[in-house]
Amino acid sequence: MSGAAKFKNKVKISERHGGGEWLTERVLLTALLPLGVWVASTGFTLAGASYDAVMTWFARPLNAGLTAVTAVLLFGYLSLAWKVILEDYVPQVGARKALTGLLNLVLLVLAAASVFFIVRLALGSAPLPAGFGA
Repeated sequence: MSGAAKFKNKVKISERHGGGEWLTERVLLTALLPLGVWVASTGFTLAGASYDAVMTWFARPLNAGLTAVTAVLLFGYLSLAWKVILEDYVPQVGARKALTGLLNLVLLVLAAASVFFIVRLALGSAPLPAGFGA
């Protein structure tokens, strides 16, 4: 019987797909909630602050580290969330895989750039490489 449903712990095996992703999303979201409150309160605190005050804030390892962790967790969560959206609304398997791969690449680049610029700020460097910006 090739068409017979297979079960493990009284749950059809095909229905178990995505359980790990669901748990990962929940763990990331649970970590992002307090970090999001911290980022928002920091934004309100630093609003209108001088450049030197912001650079002093970023120079503290805890602040820079928490900001980098927040960025990495956020982009990881976005990757999983967009994957679910693409799985729900893009019916063609090839297109869905291509879009998921492209999206993951974009989010990885954004996460890496975020960490790069956070480290630059923490080390007291200008936020943009020489030749960019005003």
